[in-house]
Amino acid sequence: MIYPAPARFQHKDKVINVEQILRVSEEKLAGNPMKIYSCQSDIDGKLRRYDLKFELQTCKWFLYRM
Repeated sequence: MIYPAPARFQHKDKVINVEQILRVSEEKLAGNPMKIYSCQSDIDGKLRRYDLKFELQTCKWFLYRM
């Protein structure tokens, strides 16, 4: 099965483009399968790493860690 890759997200009224996906992993949270995308982008002039989660059952994205 092919899953979507993150392109951009909104954080604190700013749109942040996902520049690079470093790793993709899987986990189950309360029985819900999720994909975790470890990414990095230039945010306010600094290269920042963050994790985005994709919930497979609802097709929703979450900013997990920044």
